[in-house]
Amino acid sequence: MALAFALLAGCEDAGLNRSAGGVYAPGLAPGEEADQLQAGHRLMAAGQYQLALDAYMRAAAHEGLTPDTLAGMGSADLRLGRLGQAEDLLRRAVEEDPTFVPAWNNLGVLLMEREKYGEASEVFRRAYAADSGNSDTIRDNLRLALARMDDRLYSGVYDGEGGSVTFNDVSGGARLIGIGDEEALSPEEALESIEPL
Repeated sequence: MALAFALLAGCEDAGLNRSAGGVYAPGLAPGEEADQLQAGHRLMAAGQYQLALDAYMRAAAHEGLTPDTLAGMGSADLRLGRLGQAEDLLRRAVEEDPTFVPAWNNLGVLLMEREKYGEASEVFRRAYAADSGNSDTIRDNLRLALARMDDRLYSGVYDGEGGSVTFNDVSGGARLIGIGDEEALSPEEALESIEPL
């Protein structure tokens, strides 16, 4: 009986924050909360879009619907293919903060996905201007939107058999490929080449 009490005394509930030599990761310091917005950003970078959306929603519940939380939720929805929800959230984000470059860029990506090239090019122009022309990604996205707007057949998208799409113009038969001298892209690769910030 005394042995049982001695063993039970060693089973004292220390919680998950056991001593430094334990096998459990330390928790948060008392009184601290995890920054859900930063957690959402890290989850997006890791490709965990649904978990990121959940983190952004927790951030919105804690901080309110700020441009950061709106853009985070919109970007996660975009990656999850929820274009309608993403568009609403991203438009609200840029409405609240017209200088928020990532929200502008991601709205442009969404519009490209919906084949609204004219509006996408204008959105990318605003993003590029708000960023003072510092982002190569936005510049490339703007170029792609302008190219698709000028020539609906442009995309560098392959014909399904590994070749480029061919059409007739004044110079005869021209072969469409991606920007520069790259090989033709599959439709999935073409959409992935537009990089959200």
